[in-house]
Amino acid sequence: MIDFKNISKSYSGEYILKAVNCRINTGERIGVVGPNGAGKSTLFGMITGEVVPDSGEVVIPKESRLGIMRQHISGADLERSLLEFTADAIPELKSYCLELEDIEERMAVCEDDRELEIMLKRHGFLQSSIEHLGAYHLDVEAKQALTSLGFPVAKLSEKLSSFSGGWQMRAALARVLISRPDILLLDEPSNYLDIPAVEWLCRFLANFQGTLLLISHDRFLLRKLADITLEVNRGTVTRYAGNYDYYRREREQRRIALEAAKRNADHKKEQLERMIDRFRAKSTKAAAAKSAQKKLDRIEDVKLSETIDYHGVIKFPEPPACGAEAARFEHVSFGYEPDKLLFTDVDLDIASGEKLAIIGYNGMGKTTLLKLLAGVLKPVSGRVVPGHRIICGYQAQEFAELVNGELSVYDAVRAALPADAPTGNVANVAGTFGFSGDAMKKPCAVLSGGEKIRLQMARIFVNPPNLLILDEPTTHLDIAARELLQEALKNYTGTVAMVSHDIEFVRNVAEVVWEVSPAGVTKYFGNYDYYLEKSAALSGGNAPVTAAVSPLESDGAMTAKERRRARAQARNAIAGELNKAKKEVEKLEELMDEQSSRKAVLVAKLSSGEKVDFARLNTELAQLDKEIAETETRWEERAMELEALRQENDRINRENN
Repeated sequence: MIDFKNISKSYSGEYILKAVNCRINTGERIGVVGPNGAGKSTLFGMITGEVVPDSGEVVIPKESRLGIMRQHISGADLERSLLEFTADAIPELKSYCLELEDIEERMAVCEDDRELEIMLKRHGFLQSSIEHLGAYHLDVEAKQALTSLGFPVAKLSEKLSSFSGGWQMRAALARVLISRPDILLLDEPSNYLDIPAVEWLCRFLANFQGTLLLISHDRFLLRKLADITLEVNRGTVTRYAGNYDYYRREREQRRIALEAAKRNADHKKEQLERMIDRFRAKSTKAAAAKSAQKKLDRIEDVKLSETIDYHGVIKFPEPPACGAEAARFEHVSFGYEPDKLLFTDVDLDIASGEKLAIIGYNGMGKTTLLKLLAGVLKPVSGRVVPGHRIICGYQAQEFAELVNGELSVYDAVRAALPADAPTGNVANVAGTFGFSGDAMKKPCAVLSGGEKIRLQMARIFVNPPNLLILDEPTTHLDIAARELLQEALKNYTGTVAMVSHDIEFVRNVAEVVWEVSPAGVTKYFGNYDYYLEKSAALSGGNAPVTAAVSPLESDGAMTAKERRRARAQARNAIAGELNKAKKEVEKLEELMDEQSSRKAVLVAKLSSGEKVDFARLNTELAQLDKEIAETETRWEERAMELEALRQENDRINRENN
């Protein structure tokens, strides 16, 4: 277990954690929530030893292996290949392997029986430790994790430095996930992930057997993975015995109960104070006044829990009237290089009032579609046609980094107006998004992430749009702010097109989904859950470049005899390959078991203390280790092929259902 005993920590004289007592039991799955800057990452730093408390102590089980995703990668690691960096997930393995080689060399020439016995014991310990840590499977696990997080197989041998910072963080995440820690600490792991990768991460962590601590603003991960919730807020840490939904209900119930208790206590105090004031002047009532004072002194103040509600305001003005169609892509093709097109012949439309989410792996072109829609980019061929009287408001992904920190909030909003436009409405719009009075004078450099998003919204709505284009709007927002923005978008009567990696945000806002994949852009006439249900029907390699699936059409013309026949043929073709691969993997596993048994016999002979031919046995052991390595390599290759065949088989079965 992990014990925080009377922990306090302050920065610049202000307590971020004060007299915190909290216990995390072995095997628990903890979701850590709270506003930005409340001290969540400070808790993690105390567990890893990177943050020292001002007072109190943190007790962690001895020999516990910690797994934490580092935000910075060393220069030496950047020069390694992606696969090599990821597979090198367990630092002690390298030292174990080097020591094992050294012992085997010394054993081959050792003639002292006592010294040989000591080396044999150490040899056995190292062998079992290496096997326990899964050294022989790390390459396969690294490949599976990297490809599941969106890395193409062809790029696994490329240097880590050739990838962007976000993709490097994905590699760091894959590395820590396969490191077999006893305690896994994840701080906003979904920040660098797209929705398919978040879904995979959730499935992976669901099978994690150790203690999990997850800091996240992603409600999807918190609901799926945490069975305990820790709220960090205003210097305190409060434990709730349930997931995120339980925490929200329980917190509200506690608030209601505390408010009732405070009202009762305040009412009793008022009665006693009036009695004391009335009796104090009368000598005959002095004893009664003294008794009432004692009762008053015994009543403890009821302290209400600190609110975590978001105090900003996000309320969109009514959009200007427009036509029935917000925009239309007519045979649009685009690529940043002439010979490398991201997509071709996209032919889709966006209806006015539609709430559209664009989903797909990073690098597939989601942001590019938004920029084409906003007019920031021009198609290589085809055209994007805006609807009648459409006014576009575009929030770029990089806005928070581009805002001029020296400008005040008021000046930043005013700068979004055309040069000759009147400025009388600037203060009203800023106030609509939570900037009023002195808040309008704040320099942009000191704004929080959530405030910067609200500032961008104010800059957009100072010229009210009816087509709102949002690229990762939740990145800098905590949970309460995400929920506030979510409600504002649901109530907004204009058109919304957005890209977001927050599954719950997409699930609650989007009414239509565009999926961007290597096959092209596919439109689903339904929300995120409908997309999950129906996407399998068009996920194969033969999907059209641009297609559309609607609730009315998906079970009609698109499930004709030709499609059923094609599915049956695909199912029959893969069945034979699947059975063959299963048998080969089973045979290789039997061979590995047999080789492991032979190795155990040899090691037992070496450590028995009996007089044996050590040189011969060591030679046999070295040859057997080589055979085991070759068998495991073949098993890894066939196991990966089998997994790919199973996934394809599952896809076909889903289509048939």
